[in-house]
Amino acid sequence: MAFLYITEHTQLPQYQGSNTPAPEMPPLATQRIDNTGATTQSAVFNSKARVIGLHTDSICSVEFGVNPTATTSSRRLAANSTEYFSIPSHPTVNGAMRLAVILNT
Repeated sequence: MAFLYITEHTQLPQYQGSNTPAPEMPPLATQRIDNTGATTQSAVFNSKARVIGLHTDSICSVEFGVNPTATTSSRRLAANSTEYFSIPSHPTVNGAMRLAVILNT
């Protein structure tokens, strides 16, 4: 089975005036969601989260939003890769941020 591992962080720390590619630890929250052939949503992110770390053990695509649906046309992540994304600092009027993931090739 394939998984997407999510870490939620408040910020990327400053080092000599610029952001470092290493988020502060421990994270605010962690999640692991199944990465299948159907779109699967994460839980809502912590309201203090501003940086989301994603590690995937398989090729997948992700979509961020209030009620996202991932498709194979969404942002693609390579297998065994880790990437970081910033998210809005304010929840939207209709809800809080989360992501959806789907297997890709």
